[in-house]
Amino acid sequence: MSLDNDQEPTFKGHKANFDELNVEGLSVEELKAYIKHAKSEIARAESEIASRDALRNDADALFKS
Repeated sequence: MSLDNDQEPTFKGHKANFDELNVEGLSVEELKAYIKHAKSEIARAESEIASRDALRNDADALFKS
């Protein structure tokens, strides 16, 4: 993981196969940046889930009419 020039950390992973990050070699600042990024990704994923749930509910309501 690289945090040069205020870039967001990059993480590998696709679908359910997310790679774990080896945090042992990271500095405290890198760990804080990793946590900040992880929290942001959680919020983004939760927002996407809510959006998809709303869309599904709208579709269900349309077809039940």
